[in-house]
Amino acid sequence: MKVIIGADHAGFNYKGLLVTELKEQGYDVLDLGTYNEEPDDYPDRAAAVAMALLKKQGDRGILICGSAVGVSIAANKFKGIRAGVCHDTYSAHQSVEHDDVNILCLGERVIGIEVAKEIVSAFLNATFSNAPRHRRRLEKIFTIENNNMKGDIL
Repeated sequence: MKVIIGADHAGFNYKGLLVTELKEQGYDVLDLGTYNEEPDDYPDRAAAVAMALLKKQGDRGILICGSAVGVSIAANKFKGIRAGVCHDTYSAHQSVEHDDVNILCLGERVIGIEVAKEIVSAFLNATFSNAPRHRRRLEKIFTIENNNMKGDIL
């Protein structure tokens, strides 16, 4: 599995630690920055990860900022992206299993690094259930998206 990862300055430290951890676990990682702690705008990182995922440069994405909220809002502006804020392992795997989330959003200022590693593992090891009720709900999300997000960014 190829993981696309990005963070603003507030998520820079965790990004580096998670990139190392993911590579040690055998994941292929595309790191889209930021590459230092200089102030950086989270919408730029969210856009980069979302666009790379939509262009199929990876299988799943991870975004990190201070709270996870900003990157989630920005990433969800892209048609085809389902970005979820997860600060526990249950939400991380359930978001994929039930909602087919393709970008995990983490808040460096909210959770500890060991919890973040567990959440990432739960997210990456989960698969969409394809259960009829989840498929039906996902189709409703697609309908909302198609009705409200005109135009193609690619």
